[in-house]
Amino acid sequence: MYSEEIEVRTGERETVRDITQDCARFAADAGTPDGLLHVFVPHATAGVAIIETGAGSDGDLLTQLRELLPADDRWSHRHGSPGHGRDHVLPALVAPSMSVPVLGGRLALGTWQSVCLVDTNGDNPSRKVRLSFLAG
Repeated sequence: MYSEEIEVRTGERETVRDITQDCARFAADAGTPDGLLHVFVPHATAGVAIIETGAGSDGDLLTQLRELLPADDRWSHRHGSPGHGRDHVLPALVAPSMSVPVLGGRLALGTWQSVCLVDTNGDNPSRKVRLSFLAG
């Protein structure tokens, strides 16, 4: 299996960061044209999603996550910044991993689909993402 870990700067505010180009480059460098790209975030407070970006959907996702997971004192998990407990619930809603088909050395995504890192935890401004390629 071909695998690599990349670092993604997410900053100190919640964000949806498009990592499609990193994934596409990795898949193209895999040495075989067909297979599965596996994307995994080894963090307890981040996830990955396939979503349209640039047309407001990324902001809409963060708005809905704020409504579902308010940053207040309701959470039992209390270390870190206020409301940080919600960040530990995020991976139950936005999974920490996904697989994307690769055909002919290219990600088989739909026209408006992007692979994104979703991070609501401003306490960690940098994240690691593990990319792995399983040849078909």
